[in-house]
Amino acid sequence: MSDITVFGAGAFGTALAISLAREGLEVSLVARDEAQARELREARENARRLPGVPLPEGVRPTASPEGAAAICLLAVPMQALAGYLERISAHLERRRLVACCKGIDLASGRGPTAVIAEACPSATPAVLSGPSFAVDIAAGLPTALTIAAHDEHEAEALQHALSTANLRLYRTTDVVGVELGGALKNVIAIAAGVTIGAGLGESARAALMTRGLAEITRFALARGARAETLAGLSGFGDLVLTCTSVKSRNYAFGLALGQGSGGGHAGTVEGITTAKAVAEIAETLSFDMPVSRAVAALVATRITVEEAMEALLARPLRKE
Repeated sequence: MSDITVFGAGAFGTALAISLAREGLEVSLVARDEAQARELREARENARRLPGVPLPEGVRPTASPEGAAAICLLAVPMQALAGYLERISAHLERRRLVACCKGIDLASGRGPTAVIAEACPSATPAVLSGPSFAVDIAAGLPTALTIAAHDEHEAEALQHALSTANLRLYRTTDVVGVELGGALKNVIAIAAGVTIGAGLGESARAALMTRGLAEITRFALARGARAETLAGLSGFGDLVLTCTSVKSRNYAFGLALGQGSGGGHAGTVEGITTAKAVAEIAETLSFDMPVSRAVAALVATRITVEEAMEALLARPLRKE
């Protein structure tokens, strides 16, 4: 039996498996199907997502969820999580299930730990989030993330089990804050990309990031999060990274949108569905989320980039 099971052999899941296996752990990397698992076994690298990075000997690619380890990392897209867990829940009883995805489930409005709790009631849910790119983790570059669980002892146990030489984990029991920081920063990253793509300049991006963090914090505090969490790795840290690098799919999507190319993209852009979910929640609660509402309208093509910027700039003057 493996020490750790990673469900999802995309870039991030593979990078986590590589980092953990370098510590001498046995890691099962569960691919989407047997064809992908065979490809990983034969090539001993994820040639499609992390080319040139060999899989350590301790990584065992498989397509089977059977024999899952006591600690399982769920590195599947947020919008696929509920359906995925429904299919494999029989193999996950009484496991520690760590969500490694960021977003809000569009169908239910829930974060990943709530989705886990519903699908696998005997399991212990947790979430791993923060400023990180898969390519950096796989390359062994220093990265710091936050691990959150409702119980302090569970958070500490996972912190020690999943930290590696290059991957430093900080723990918290503020699950809500970590989930919402990781989810909402993707929305702001799209807006930041639009700002640069439309030629509005880096000063405008800095202002948008600052007001975006205020928006994230306001929303998260109203749902029970703690302010210090939003000022930490899973809030401010993740926001800075994804709003300033083209490695971020959300930022790259916004950049293309701002440049007028329609925002065409490959891969998962969680900020699109998160913006829609947050805008709907804000509308229901009459909550002020101007950036998120603008992004939701923009990606739905209800407004243009120019109209979005005009709406934000025309807001009444107020105290900071």
